[in-house]
Amino acid sequence: MADRLRARELFDELGERLELRWVGGQRGGERLIERGEHLSRRPSLAGYLNVIHPNKVQIIGSAELAWLDGLDARTRWEILFKIMESRPLALVITQNQSCPADLREAAEESETPLWVSPRRGYELLNLLQYHLARALAPRVTLHGVFMEIYSIGVLVTGDSGAGKSELALELISRGHRLVADDAPEFTQIAPDVLDGTCPELLQDLLEVRGLGVLNIREMFGDTAVKRNKYLRLIVHLDQSPEQGEEAMARITGETGSRKVLDLDVPVVALPVAAGRNLAVLTEAAVRLHLLRSKGIDPAAAFLARHSAFLQQGDPQ
Repeated sequence: MADRLRARELFDELGERLELRWVGGQRGGERLIERGEHLSRRPSLAGYLNVIHPNKVQIIGSAELAWLDGLDARTRWEILFKIMESRPLALVITQNQSCPADLREAAEESETPLWVSPRRGYELLNLLQYHLARALAPRVTLHGVFMEIYSIGVLVTGDSGAGKSELALELISRGHRLVADDAPEFTQIAPDVLDGTCPELLQDLLEVRGLGVLNIREMFGDTAVKRNKYLRLIVHLDQSPEQGEEAMARITGETGSRKVLDLDVPVVALPVAAGRNLAVLTEAAVRLHLLRSKGIDPAAAFLARHSAFLQQGDPQ
């Protein structure tokens, strides 16, 4: 998705679902909001009519229309001018209420999109907030193969030629699912959630050296691919592991984290060497991650057992 969203695009995407009618300001269809614009200037992307801290999409319900009707002519004109001056992406009137003539006229003069919906205000608010937040959320493209393994999203990374695609193909043959190859896109849709998707151009495709581009859906069926998944773990294929591996790493494994947008994602490094079954090791890494997420850490349990043994002393 682009870094910006136009009023006409929002209308086209949600118009049928929200039963929107465009009743004024048709020339404002190119008005847009850019990603990140709202973070420093506006408290929310969509909300009920707010003149002091204007939302990008202003929802006008029965209470807001009643408040406008209670103003004297001069104050009402000043308020309407202030609403249009804030340049909202659109104004939405709820419950098919009649649009005041002066509001429609102000929208036409300022080229502000004015929509009417039969939905109640809270329905519009929930759907608009969700859609706008997702469309304009921070986004990054990472190099690797993104898969669903044992129900969690796993990004397989590594240098070119490390065997990422071959590993993905073997994992698919073992019943796991492909989300995206080469350039998965990750969107931070919540403070602790990274949603990974595949660019439309690469949908269902996996490139394997020696075989070329494979269509995984056609080869393995619909169950072999998935549209999106939350990123929970990164498995890094290390082609050049350091010599003289530390003893502690033999117990705890090569683990760490990688910052993706605002989140620290756990990383497991798997040394690549001849004869190693990377598919089995990757599955084991995912199972171990699932155990640790439940508070079960075999390495920590072993170290505790070892410490207890040393404290007991030599029984002889």
